[in-house]
Amino acid sequence: MSRRPKDLSEYHGHHVIDGEELRAQFERDTAARRRWWTFRRVRHGIMLILLVALVVVGVGGAFAVLGGYLKIPQPGAAPSPSPTCPAGPFDYAAPDSVRVRVLNATGKEGLAKGVADQLAQRKFVVGSVDNSKAAGSAAAVVVAGPAGESGAFTLQRNVPGSVFMPDGRGDATVDLVLLPTFKDLRDPGLVDQTPGPLVCSLASPSPAPTPAK
Repeated sequence: MSRRPKDLSEYHGHHVIDGEELRAQFERDTAARRRWWTFRRVRHGIMLILLVALVVVGVGGAFAVLGGYLKIPQPGAAPSPSPTCPAGPFDYAAPDSVRVRVLNATGKEGLAKGVADQLAQRKFVVGSVDNSKAAGSAAAVVVAGPAGESGAFTLQRNVPGSVFMPDGRGDATVDLVLLPTFKDLRDPGLVDQTPGPLVCSLASPSPAPTPAK
């Protein structure tokens, strides 16, 4: 009886790896390591590019802030003044056509509500009353968009020591932000109702009040 050829790849039930299989396995391992190192290099390259971009943006932003080219808004702060005041002159509008929101940045509890009540007595349409963290040397800030400039002028004539600051709102509403130096509204009998300009800074001359007719 002839014997079957002995399987040289088996030894006591275990598979014996020959040189060709060992070489193939080594090549597979080498290719896997190459793919892993390629992935790591690509990932590190992307991270390095992002890091450099963040550094460039951060340094550029710092120089922009230090140079005055970029202003960082503070939460609750009063808006920055416009380089130019609205041209005017503006007519004194009927108070019942001016919708006002009163904001209290003085820290005096109840002040905004008291001022809002006084404005309502003068026929202004008073909206919400709230607190603010704004600061400044003016007595108050009157804030409005282009559609509310006439109403802002009317309100400003009632608030001595106030300055106007524009914003980008699209409606005609006006904000009155009461600052720590605010004292009181101008006496109704001394409110100047003649046409005039908005006062956009404390250096701007304020028209002398004349009794209303």
